[in-house]
Formats: sequence, C-alpha cells, structure tokens
Amino acid sequence: MFDISGNMKKIAFLFVLFMSFLNAQKLTADEISLINQGDVNTALPIYQTTDENQHRTLLNISAEIDPLDKNTAILVKRMKESLLSTDGGVGIAAPQVGINRKVIWVQRFDKAGEPLEYFINPVIVWRSELQNLGPEGDLSIPDFRDQFYRSKVIQLEYVDLKGQKYSEIVEGFTAVIFQHEIDHLFGILISDKKEKEKNNSYQKVDAFKKADSMTR
Repeated sequence: MFDISGNMKKIAFLFVLFMSFLNAQKLTADEISLINQGDVNTALPIYQTTDENQHRTLLNISAEIDPLDKNTAILVKRMKESLLSTDGGVGIAAPQVGINRKVIWVQRFDKAGEPLEYFINPVIVWRSELQNLGPEGDLSIPDFRDQFYRSKVIQLEYVDLKGQKYSEIVEGFTAVIFQHEIDHLFGILISDKKEKEKNNSYQKVDAFKKADSMTR
C-alpha cells in the first residue's frame, strides 16, 4: 500500500533541509556591510594575526556562500584588488578580508600567462599521498615563513558566480596554493599548522626524489 502520509513527511523534511541550506548561505547584515564598506571598486584591508580581533576571525571556520548573491560578486572583485595590492601575493581567502565564507583567489602557475582565478565554495575531494616539501609564507602573518609538506596532486570541485559547478585536477606549486588557501577556510594558519596536523596520515616524502630511491 502506498503510504501518502509517510511520503509527505519525507517531502516536508527535504524541503526543510533545502530551506536550511539556502538560509545558511545568506550573508549576514554585518558581512554585507563589511563587503560594501567604502569604495566597492577598491581593495579590502587584509586581516593580520597581530590584531586580536582579526586573528580570531582568521581562526574561524568559513561557511558556504551563495554564488548568485550580488554581494558575492562584490566580495570576489574586492578580494582580487586586495591580492593585487600585495607585494608578490599568489593567493588569498575570504577570511583574510574579514569574511568567513568560502571564496578564494589563486594564481594559476599551471596555465599560460599565470592568471589569477577565483573559486567559490572550493572543496578538495582527493589528495595524493605523494607530497612536496617547500617554503610558505602568509599575507596575514607578518615575518613568518616555514617549510611544509603538501600533496603534489589534488582534485578540486568548486562553482563560479553563475553557480556552474566544475571539477579539475591540479598539481605542482598551484596545488600548494590551493591547499594553503583552503586551509584558511577551516581556520588553519601555517603558524600553527604543524601542531594541528600531528596526526597527518599522508606519506611525507620529497616528490622530487627519484622513484627508485623512494622504494628503499
């Protein structure tokens, strides 16, 4: 027998989940105010760990953002200006301009012309066990630099400002930048990354070593 009441309950439950998802993506009044402060065509200030309140924002976990919200487009544009205002920055995440939402910019050294590209709600769905060891700094952490292991290859999923979903494989230094910026979305700073990842299960090897030396 077809259970109408049971199916209606399921539909109602799914509708509530869907509405909760939409509401969770809505920017708050404070976020909208911050995104639109001053001249919307200029850079937003980059948050620093040396400021207690800004440091707290950098440590917060970011939520997804609605790619179709007009304020998201403004945030994306102003984040690019923030990155361009730096001396040699190759990536930036929304928490670094005070917005705990999942938006990043990355310089694509794996593409011709090394363009800057934005990514909304990026997710790393796969990481290689093979890793590289290399130096990293951070726009939000003055005078800090250290060596870190990062997966050599990642698979990334994200959407653009039209809500179109993409998936791609990224490797090398560009993959390192993606991993660094997506760490920001989880409140992970390189200054305390090693402490937070003591139980990292990835194989810590130098990917530049020859294959035969890695099997010994």
